[in-house]
Amino acid sequence: MTLERLWAGWRTGYIESVTTTPPSDDCLFCELARAERDVALLIVGNRHAYAVLNAYPYTSGHLMVVPVRHEAELDGLDPDEATALMAMTQQATAAVRSAYRPEGINVGINMGRAAGAGVPGHLHVHVLPRWSSDTNFMTSVAEARVLPEPLSKTCDRLRAAWPT
Repeated sequence: MTLERLWAGWRTGYIESVTTTPPSDDCLFCELARAERDVALLIVGNRHAYAVLNAYPYTSGHLMVVPVRHEAELDGLDPDEATALMAMTQQATAAVRSAYRPEGINVGINMGRAAGAGVPGHLHVHVLPRWSSDTNFMTSVAEARVLPEPLSKTCDRLRAAWPT
């Protein structure tokens, strides 16, 4: 049996547009941590972590859970930060499940550019709903994702479904 490979080259532009290890002053995730809590893509936040929509989602409902402190490595978090990150990841999966009723959920961390991190200098956990039919010819042939709702609707759905 031969393993087939389908390339999603459309992601290269985004991945290459992010610097290798941004200083914390220029870091997208650090800027979001300092932003007002009603910023358009921010779902919820606390002292150690926050959840934000992925601006380049694989599916509707794709969000990221991010530690507030600028840290690239999972083992660089202190115990309180790690606990808060995991607790918020659990809340994110509950919100995604409630809002989207997916067949499955991907939860993952890409540490470093070689692992696929789009922002390699600031750790973040991806949480995204999945369905058996969410991969189709549009991604592989047309180099495009078809998302059934705008990010503003996704944000509203996830905020409403967030466990209190």
